[in-house]
Amino acid sequence: MANPTLLTISGSLRKGSYNRMLLAEAATVFGPATIDTGELNLPLYDGDLEAEKGVPESVQTLAKQVKNADAIVISSPEYNKGISGVLKNAFDWISRVEGMPFKGRPTVVMSANAGRTGGETGQFMVLSCLVPLQARVLHGPMLCVAAAGNEFDAEGKLTNDHYRKVLTGKMEALRAETG
Repeated sequence: MANPTLLTISGSLRKGSYNRMLLAEAATVFGPATIDTGELNLPLYDGDLEAEKGVPESVQTLAKQVKNADAIVISSPEYNKGISGVLKNAFDWISRVEGMPFKGRPTVVMSANAGRTGGETGQFMVLSCLVPLQARVLHGPMLCVAAAGNEFDAEGKLTNDHYRKVLTGKMEALRAETG
């Protein structure tokens, strides 16, 4: 596919987050594509809200982005040895949208964290959450950018050659899936 749509989803709402920086690097390495960014500033999942008003428009927009993506990259921090609340909330809401938007979508998961494990435990939880959503997760070497504050330069570019090599391999595999 000459110009696929790549959806990037950050598990951090913070504009200057390391995960947003990592996603920007991933989009660059992925190559020519229409880049779409998922917005996770969603209302908290509430079955009563859903019953009363249906699935919120912001969730429907995110679900359409997922469904229309040719490839998805998710990068999320680890909070207290777990998945970020905003990302889990997004998965919970998306699971309520008819048609299983993630089903069969080629997806890569990565993380950047200030800690020494780079968000490894949180990343395992993200992968577990994607199982019932039926995303087609591309496995391989995990990309867990540890001590992330030391791994990006002032412009937000990833400086570590090992991490860049793993990122390149992941993006090449994801690109190949858009075929």
